[in-house]
Amino acid sequence: MTKILRTLADLRVWRADRRGVGLVPTMGALHAGHRSLIERATNGNGEIVVSIFVNPAQFTNADDLARYPRDLDADAEIVAEAGGTAIYAPDASEMYPAGFATCVSVTGVTEDYEGEARPGHFDGVATVVTILLNQVRPDRSYFGEKDFQQLAMIRRMHRDLSLPGEIIECPTVRDHDGLALSSRNSRLSESGRQAALVLSSTLFAMRDHALDNLESPRRLTVMGAVLISANPAVALDYLEIVDPATLDPVDALAQGSRALVAATVDGVRVIDTIELIPR
Repeated sequence: MTKILRTLADLRVWRADRRGVGLVPTMGALHAGHRSLIERATNGNGEIVVSIFVNPAQFTNADDLARYPRDLDADAEIVAEAGGTAIYAPDASEMYPAGFATCVSVTGVTEDYEGEARPGHFDGVATVVTILLNQVRPDRSYFGEKDFQQLAMIRRMHRDLSLPGEIIECPTVRDHDGLALSSRNSRLSESGRQAALVLSSTLFAMRDHALDNLESPRRLTVMGAVLISANPAVALDYLEIVDPATLDPVDALAQGSRALVAATVDGVRVIDTIELIPR
């Protein structure tokens, strides 16, 4: 049976005599993508704790925070089925006690893309992930590559601050039609969901074209932008091909070159990514 831990004190008692602990940080509203992270964590760890905390510090819009889906009972079922042994579901006061006045800020990979569109978002993510890693002290932590800019930031922060454990990158999980799984997808209308498919189909086309023709990044992004912009229900924010470590735009394709895309559909921000040239 999956144990639910509500306080830091409970977590510390649970953690004290356990070895080989894997951590899957989430904000709840779990789906098959989260399930894949938990299942991945069962390989090589004796215990798997899934954190469920809707982090107010990473929301730039109060309405967005209020609308974020919350269903701990449903989440607990998924965690148990996937092999998780504990859920850490603290209140905000456990993560940000009275008088909390610290912010973790990572520069170099956070200023553009999601960082530009959502000011303060990455500071909120960096701060809460630092707290979680220090509270849980996992041997390994698992993050999906769909939020690739976030993953790059976490890798850099983990290195710079000598945070505990190892960061494990896990592939994007997609629905049968190619849409990258996200908790926000539940807010898309049926027509909006269909419109959002242009993001993944465009990334697939860019990857196929890159492998077949080794075209310049500039020509690939122009091609992709044309495909996405042809759908009037999709408002493209950015489409860029970047170096996977620095997130700087690249002048030539190389192993690991990655396309990042973000758009708004039905008032919902949808992001996706794909590796164009396999490493």
